[in-house]
Amino acid sequence: MKKLLICLLCVLPMHAGATVLYRVQKNGMPNDSVVNNDAFASRHRFYVGGMYDLSFWDKETGDGITFDGKTSSGFDVVAGFRIYDTFRVEADYMNTRAKWDEFALKTNTVFVNALVDARLDNVYRFFYKQKLVPYVGAGVGMTWVDGDGTDVKNDTVASMAALAGFAVELGEHVALDLGYRYVYMFKPRAEILPDLHPRAHQLRAGIRINF
Repeated sequence: MKKLLICLLCVLPMHAGATVLYRVQKNGMPNDSVVNNDAFASRHRFYVGGMYDLSFWDKETGDGITFDGKTSSGFDVVAGFRIYDTFRVEADYMNTRAKWDEFALKTNTVFVNALVDARLDNVYRFFYKQKLVPYVGAGVGMTWVDGDGTDVKNDTVASMAALAGFAVELGEHVALDLGYRYVYMFKPRAEILPDLHPRAHQLRAGIRINF
Protein backbone atom coordinates (compact mmCIF):
# COMPACT_ATOMS: atom_id res chain seq x y z
CA MET A 1 0.00 0.00 0.00
CA LYS A 2 2.83 2.41 0.91
CA LYS A 3 4.52 1.73 -2.42
CA LEU A 4 1.22 2.38 -4.23
CA LEU A 5 0.76 5.75 -2.47
CA ILE A 6 4.31 6.76 -3.35
CA CYS A 7 3.68 5.88 -6.99
CA LEU A 8 0.45 7.93 -7.01
CA LEU A 9 2.19 10.92 -5.43
CA CYS A 10 4.81 10.76 -8.16
CA VAL A 11 2.32 10.38 -11.00
CA LEU A 12 -0.18 13.09 -9.94
CA PRO A 13 2.19 16.07 -10.39
CA MET A 14 3.18 14.75 -13.80
CA HIS A 15 -0.47 14.37 -14.79
CA ALA A 16 -1.34 17.85 -13.47
CA GLY A 17 1.52 19.39 -15.41
CA ALA A 18 0.46 17.64 -18.60
CA THR A 19 -3.13 18.84 -18.10
CA VAL A 20 -2.05 22.45 -17.64
CA LEU A 21 0.17 22.26 -20.72
CA TYR A 22 -2.69 20.76 -22.74
CA ARG A 23 -5.08 23.52 -21.66
CA VAL A 24 -2.57 26.23 -22.52
CA GLN A 25 -2.06 24.73 -25.96
CA LYS A 26 -5.78 24.32 -26.51
CA ASN A 27 -6.65 27.86 -25.45
CA GLY A 28 -3.68 29.50 -27.10
CA MET A 29 -4.04 27.93 -30.52
CA PRO A 30 -7.11 27.65 -32.77
CA ASN A 31 -8.40 24.17 -33.41
CA ASP A 32 -8.23 22.41 -36.76
CA SER A 33 -11.70 23.56 -37.80
CA VAL A 34 -10.65 27.20 -37.40
CA VAL A 35 -7.39 26.97 -39.32
CA ASN A 36 -9.13 25.17 -42.12
CA ASN A 37 -8.55 27.12 -45.34
CA ASP A 38 -12.30 27.70 -45.73
CA ALA A 39 -13.22 28.27 -42.09
CA PHE A 40 -14.58 31.80 -42.50
CA ALA A 41 -16.41 30.95 -45.73
CA SER A 42 -18.06 27.92 -44.13
CA ARG A 43 -19.42 30.11 -41.33
CA HIS A 44 -20.40 33.09 -43.51
CA ARG A 45 -21.26 32.05 -47.06
CA PHE A 46 -23.49 35.03 -47.88
CA TYR A 47 -23.13 38.77 -47.46
CA VAL A 48 -24.88 41.98 -48.50
CA GLY A 49 -23.57 45.50 -48.54
CA GLY A 50 -23.94 49.10 -49.58
CA MET A 51 -21.31 51.50 -50.95
CA TYR A 52 -21.01 55.23 -51.55
CA ASP A 53 -19.12 56.07 -54.77
CA LEU A 54 -17.25 59.25 -55.64
CA SER A 55 -16.59 59.20 -59.41
CA PHE A 56 -14.00 61.21 -61.35
CA TRP A 57 -14.93 61.06 -65.06
CA ASP A 58 -12.19 61.20 -67.70
CA LYS A 59 -12.23 64.01 -70.23
CA GLU A 60 -13.47 63.16 -73.72
CA THR A 61 -12.46 64.59 -77.10
CA GLY A 62 -14.35 64.53 -80.39
CA ASP A 63 -14.29 66.66 -83.56
CA GLY A 64 -11.58 68.83 -82.04
CA ILE A 65 -13.70 69.62 -78.98
CA THR A 66 -12.69 68.55 -75.48
CA PHE A 67 -15.25 67.95 -72.75
CA ASP A 68 -13.78 67.98 -69.25
CA GLY A 69 -15.04 65.26 -66.97
CA LYS A 70 -16.73 66.25 -63.74
CA THR A 71 -17.03 64.65 -60.31
CA SER A 72 -20.24 62.88 -59.37
CA SER A 73 -21.54 60.65 -56.61
CA GLY A 74 -23.57 57.46 -56.62
CA PHE A 75 -24.17 54.25 -54.74
CA ASP A 76 -23.82 50.47 -55.01
CA VAL A 77 -25.84 47.61 -53.54
CA VAL A 78 -24.14 44.21 -53.50
CA ALA A 79 -25.08 40.63 -52.63
CA GLY A 80 -22.32 38.04 -52.58
CA PHE A 81 -21.38 34.42 -52.01
CA ARG A 82 -18.07 33.10 -50.65
CA ILE A 83 -16.87 30.00 -52.44
CA TYR A 84 -13.61 29.87 -50.50
CA ASP A 85 -12.07 32.08 -47.83
CA THR A 86 -9.97 33.67 -50.57
CA PHE A 87 -12.51 33.79 -53.41
CA ARG A 88 -16.00 35.26 -53.67
CA VAL A 89 -18.48 36.34 -56.35
CA GLU A 90 -21.11 39.04 -56.08
CA ALA A 91 -23.94 40.73 -57.92
CA ASP A 92 -23.43 44.51 -57.88
CA TYR A 93 -25.98 47.19 -58.78
CA MET A 94 -24.42 50.62 -59.41
CA ASN A 95 -26.37 53.86 -59.80
CA THR A 96 -24.39 56.91 -60.86
CA ARG A 97 -24.40 59.97 -63.10
CA ALA A 98 -21.60 60.48 -65.63
CA LYS A 99 -20.96 64.21 -66.08
CA TRP A 100 -19.05 66.41 -68.51
CA ASP A 101 -19.10 70.14 -69.32
CA GLU A 102 -22.16 70.25 -71.54
CA PHE A 103 -24.03 67.03 -70.86
CA ALA A 104 -24.50 64.06 -68.54
CA LEU A 105 -25.56 60.42 -68.64
CA LYS A 106 -27.78 58.81 -66.04
CA THR A 107 -26.61 55.22 -65.68
CA ASN A 108 -27.80 52.05 -63.98
CA THR A 109 -25.34 49.17 -64.12
CA VAL A 110 -25.44 45.54 -63.03
CA PHE A 111 -22.03 43.88 -62.61
CA VAL A 112 -21.02 40.34 -61.78
CA ASN A 113 -17.78 40.66 -59.82
CA ALA A 114 -15.17 38.03 -59.02
CA LEU A 115 -12.90 38.95 -56.11
CA VAL A 116 -9.84 37.47 -54.44
CA ASP A 117 -9.35 38.16 -50.72
CA ALA A 118 -5.87 38.04 -49.17
CA ARG A 119 -7.27 36.29 -46.10
CA LEU A 120 -4.27 34.75 -44.36
CA ASP A 121 -5.70 34.27 -40.88
CA ASN A 122 -7.04 30.80 -41.65
CA VAL A 123 -3.91 29.69 -43.51
CA TYR A 124 -1.18 30.75 -41.09
CA ARG A 125 -1.69 30.69 -37.34
CA PHE A 126 0.48 33.78 -36.98
CA PHE A 127 -2.24 35.80 -38.74
CA TYR A 128 -5.11 34.26 -36.79
CA LYS A 129 -6.39 37.67 -35.60
CA GLN A 130 -6.11 39.41 -38.97
CA LYS A 131 -8.49 42.38 -39.16
CA LEU A 132 -7.36 44.00 -42.41
CA VAL A 133 -8.20 41.96 -45.54
CA PRO A 134 -6.98 43.36 -48.91
CA TYR A 135 -8.76 42.32 -52.09
CA VAL A 136 -8.60 42.67 -55.87
CA GLY A 137 -11.20 41.82 -58.48
CA ALA A 138 -12.84 42.39 -61.83
CA GLY A 139 -16.38 42.74 -63.05
CA VAL A 140 -18.42 42.59 -66.25
CA GLY A 141 -21.97 43.76 -66.76
CA MET A 142 -24.55 45.83 -68.59
CA THR A 143 -25.37 49.53 -68.26
CA TRP A 144 -28.67 51.22 -69.02
CA VAL A 145 -28.05 54.79 -70.20
CA ASP A 146 -30.32 57.84 -70.30
CA GLY A 147 -28.95 61.06 -71.82
CA ASP A 148 -29.24 64.43 -70.11
CA GLY A 149 -28.41 67.26 -72.52
CA THR A 150 -27.90 64.81 -75.38
CA ASP A 151 -29.68 61.87 -77.00
CA VAL A 152 -28.15 58.39 -77.03
CA LYS A 153 -28.64 55.76 -79.73
CA ASN A 154 -27.51 52.81 -77.59
CA ASP A 155 -29.38 52.88 -74.32
CA THR A 156 -27.90 49.54 -73.24
CA VAL A 157 -24.13 48.96 -73.38
CA ALA A 158 -21.58 46.51 -71.99
CA SER A 159 -19.41 47.60 -69.07
CA MET A 160 -16.26 46.40 -67.32
CA ALA A 161 -14.61 47.19 -64.00
CA ALA A 162 -11.40 46.56 -62.07
CA LEU A 163 -11.46 46.77 -58.28
CA ALA A 164 -9.01 46.89 -55.38
CA GLY A 165 -9.34 47.75 -51.73
CA PHE A 166 -9.42 46.36 -48.24
CA ALA A 167 -11.96 45.38 -45.64
CA VAL A 168 -11.62 46.34 -41.99
CA GLU A 169 -13.34 43.54 -40.10
CA LEU A 170 -15.19 44.94 -37.10
CA GLY A 171 -16.30 41.48 -36.03
CA GLU A 172 -17.58 38.22 -37.46
CA HIS A 173 -20.61 39.86 -39.07
CA VAL A 174 -19.61 43.42 -40.03
CA ALA A 175 -16.81 44.78 -42.22
CA LEU A 176 -15.97 48.29 -43.35
CA ASP A 177 -15.12 48.27 -47.09
CA LEU A 178 -12.78 50.92 -48.53
CA GLY A 179 -11.74 50.66 -52.15
CA TYR A 180 -11.02 51.88 -55.65
CA ARG A 181 -12.77 50.94 -58.90
CA TYR A 182 -12.05 51.76 -62.54
CA VAL A 183 -15.21 51.70 -64.68
CA TYR A 184 -15.28 51.47 -68.48
CA MET A 185 -18.50 51.63 -70.51
CA PHE A 186 -18.78 50.89 -74.21
CA LYS A 187 -20.14 53.50 -76.64
CA PRO A 188 -23.69 54.69 -75.91
CA ARG A 189 -23.46 56.66 -79.19
CA ALA A 190 -24.27 60.01 -77.61
CA GLU A 191 -25.43 62.52 -80.25
CA ILE A 192 -23.14 65.25 -78.94
CA LEU A 193 -20.09 62.91 -78.89
CA PRO A 194 -20.59 59.65 -80.88
CA ASP A 195 -17.19 58.16 -79.91
CA LEU A 196 -17.74 58.67 -76.19
CA HIS A 197 -16.52 55.83 -73.94
CA PRO A 198 -17.56 56.78 -70.38
CA ARG A 199 -14.65 56.03 -68.04
CA ALA A 200 -14.26 56.84 -64.36
CA HIS A 201 -11.97 56.41 -61.38
CA GLN A 202 -14.07 55.79 -58.29
CA LEU A 203 -13.34 55.99 -54.58
CA ARG A 204 -15.71 53.79 -52.59
CA ALA A 205 -16.69 53.36 -48.96
CA GLY A 206 -19.34 51.14 -47.43
CA ILE A 207 -20.38 48.34 -45.12
CA ARG A 208 -20.70 44.58 -45.65
CA ILE A 209 -22.89 42.38 -43.46
CA ASN A 210 -21.98 38.67 -43.26
CA PHE A 211 -24.54 35.91 -42.75
